[in-house]
Amino acid sequence: MTRTIAIIDLKSFYASCECAVRHLDIFKTPLVCCDPYRSDSSIVMSVTPYLKEKYGCGNVCRKRDLPNVPGMIYAVPRMSYYLTISAKVVSIFLEYVAPEDLHIYSVDESFLNLGPYLKLYGGSAETIVKRIQKEIWDRLGLVATAGIGPNMFLAKTALDNEGKKKKPFIAHWDEQDVPAKLWKIHPMTKIWSIAEGTASHLSRIGINTLKELAHADDTLLAKEFGIMGAQLKALANGKDESEIPQKYTPVSPSLSNGQTLIKPLVPSQCELLLREMVDDLSSRLRKESFLTQKISVWASYGTLGGYSRQMQLPIATDSTYELFAYIREAFFSGIKEAPICALGISFGKLSNPKMEQTSLFIDPKEQEERRSLDRTLDQIHGIYGRNSVLRCSSLLPNSTIRRRHEQIGGHRE
Repeated sequence: MTRTIAIIDLKSFYASCECAVRHLDIFKTPLVCCDPYRSDSSIVMSVTPYLKEKYGCGNVCRKRDLPNVPGMIYAVPRMSYYLTISAKVVSIFLEYVAPEDLHIYSVDESFLNLGPYLKLYGGSAETIVKRIQKEIWDRLGLVATAGIGPNMFLAKTALDNEGKKKKPFIAHWDEQDVPAKLWKIHPMTKIWSIAEGTASHLSRIGINTLKELAHADDTLLAKEFGIMGAQLKALANGKDESEIPQKYTPVSPSLSNGQTLIKPLVPSQCELLLREMVDDLSSRLRKESFLTQKISVWASYGTLGGYSRQMQLPIATDSTYELFAYIREAFFSGIKEAPICALGISFGKLSNPKMEQTSLFIDPKEQEERRSLDRTLDQIHGIYGRNSVLRCSSLLPNSTIRRRHEQIGGHRE
């Protein structure tokens, strides 16, 4: 069966959700998805196509970079609402394809394998996509754009370089379109899968266009990129063998937690925030039945650089008490006295063994009491919410834990 892949993207998703609920036209309305009460350096999550096309506004920018537009509407982000709308869109996709033929690429973008359904719906891929676009518009008031191709790469490239540009917001590229369309894209970083570093490396060996990459010497590519060289050449020729049902499993999974600070803090003031992040991340560690044997901590000084430190733990653990002690040690072992703008921690080298190794240097009774306390707090938070029981330190001015528990992805629910 000939493969036919479509990728469907929701145009300016967050801003479109806000326009839809207000019955506003995204092509005529200056709306930004951004909290007007946060600092000028805060991220704008999304802007309407009107602001992009008329004022050259980037979809993701800083609040300070927004143009001064009369009647600008600031919509405070509400992630739980956007996720609810995203779920409704996915439910529409599942009315047309089976779950194994759907790959949710992001909150507003999904791949659909339409090949097995062309005869069922008695039409072309364009016909099916138009029906899905109409369903999304009729039910949710959102504009959907699409790219169609014989593989995921060409479908995505068609979407990004043609499907998103103008009505009817559908682009269908086949391998015969490669010379006339794909090879004309410049710079190469405009296409999916080629980042700045890869493009720079290609340029160093004399390859500056997709056409040159498509005809490059196999031996040279293998020498410079290994197996990735053949994959790059295949993409430049419009070939991609990846399948939608294939799921990515990370070789080394990890859990992380980070935050941008409302105001810069000196290292000693960050200890409270590190403790709160360890509280949250260790709870998540236990919820997913993992132990960690590697911790990382990082801090950003803004334009003055940053600091990071990793530590291998002697014994894998999920203890909040022990993990905070290690994070604190790693943080203060080399941090310099400078204002910190952002903080983050991560737990790596995860495992979920059936038996837990104990330490000769920790009182077993004390360890069991801490473990019991951790589990009890986890149960209370699971039933009554994460803000139901907090440390007294959460009442201090620099604490962020209560506010972050009311957010999704750093934004209001």
